[in-house]
Amino acid sequence: MFLEAGQASQVIATQLGANAGRAQRIAERLRANPPRAVVTCARGSSDHAATFAKYLIETRTGVLTSSAALSVSSVYAAPQGLDDVLYLAISQSGKSPDLLSAVQAAKDAGAFTIALVNDVNSPLAALADEVLPLHAGPELSVAATKSYIAALAAIAQLVAAWTQDAELTAALSSLPALLAEAWTLDWTPAVEHLKLARNLYVLGRGVGFGVAQEAALKFKETCGLHAEAFSAAEVLHGPMALVKPGFPALVFAQNDESRESVDAMAKGLAERGADVLLAGAGETGAGVLPALAAHPVIEPILMIQSFYRMANALSVARGYDPDSPPHLNKVTETV
Repeated sequence: MFLEAGQASQVIATQLGANAGRAQRIAERLRANPPRAVVTCARGSSDHAATFAKYLIETRTGVLTSSAALSVSSVYAAPQGLDDVLYLAISQSGKSPDLLSAVQAAKDAGAFTIALVNDVNSPLAALADEVLPLHAGPELSVAATKSYIAALAAIAQLVAAWTQDAELTAALSSLPALLAEAWTLDWTPAVEHLKLARNLYVLGRGVGFGVAQEAALKFKETCGLHAEAFSAAEVLHGPMALVKPGFPALVFAQNDESRESVDAMAKGLAERGADVLLAGAGETGAGVLPALAAHPVIEPILMIQSFYRMANALSVARGYDPDSPPHLNKVTETV
């Protein structure tokens, strides 16, 4: 896990160059034939990348974006009307039966399907209308790291091309170097805070919510630590009742329109006695984890890179093997 996560900067440098032409070709089609909606299709870490896609697509294009319930196709075999819909399937392996069933059903229902997949020889890549390879290379650790970051970068590159966003495109060109720098940031104080923890919240908002979901999953699978991800707004609706003095919370705060509300929520948690760890560029003081200032779409990608290094260290500190979580396999054969 440590070695693979550390390869993210090289992966993204390769990916952005290799996929530029594909992304432009797909973007031209999307501008010529605007989809009436976008549906994402994924499981696990890839589904957290889909959350990132939802916020990015809806805020940048205004197109309604929703997550597919895969069992609608694989279990219930219920037909759906997906004509003029863009269907984004995100997967590291491209082999999960329920995902393949959902993509086939989407094609049959008239959707334009795109696979963001690491294995270009997979059944998913063969099935989709278009493929954006993740270029993450072999990923042996059960816990996805570089392939998750590659999925985020692929989504950002596609949306930047689709919307002809020169600012985001320029920001993406700096992503490999920034990822290398983010990997060196010192998040070890979080290891000391969480070494003996039993439960925690992981919070984010907007394009940062997907990385909060991903961090919560990594706490579970690599550290044996029960973590729940919430929107920084949603946590006020019920989950706040569990916050007692010393209750840990990791907060991701990117510098966009959501920042003020996320900072206010983190302050409110601290006032209730929570042990708040805040990752956000420009913050100082106790409980602050270092983060790089960048384009607001890029900042969450950089923060999850810093998080992966810390999660690996926390896993070892808690007596776990981060590469081989109990009861898990690299490819989940869900039907």
